[in-house]
Amino acid sequence: MAGEIEAVKAWPKATKDYIDELKLEMRRVTWPSRKQVESTTVVVLVCVFAFAAYFKVVDTIIEGTVTRAIAALSKQ
Repeated sequence: MAGEIEAVKAWPKATKDYIDELKLEMRRVTWPSRKQVESTTVVVLVCVFAFAAYFKVVDTIIEGTVTRAIAALSKQ
C-alpha cells in the first residue's frame, strides 16, 4: 500500500519532467518550409492517383479473366 501511495505522489513530478523534456525536444525539431510541404504533398497525391490507376487496370484484367473462366466452366 505504501508503494502505491509513493507512486501516486511521484506522478505529478514525473508528468512535469515529461512535459519539460517534450518542450525541449520540440525546440530542437527542424520544421519543413511551406514550399517543402507543398511539394511533398503534390508528390504524395500524384503517387496515390498513379497507384489507384494501376490497381484499377489490374483489377479490370483480373475481373475479366475470372468472369471468362467462370463462364467457360459453367458451360460444361
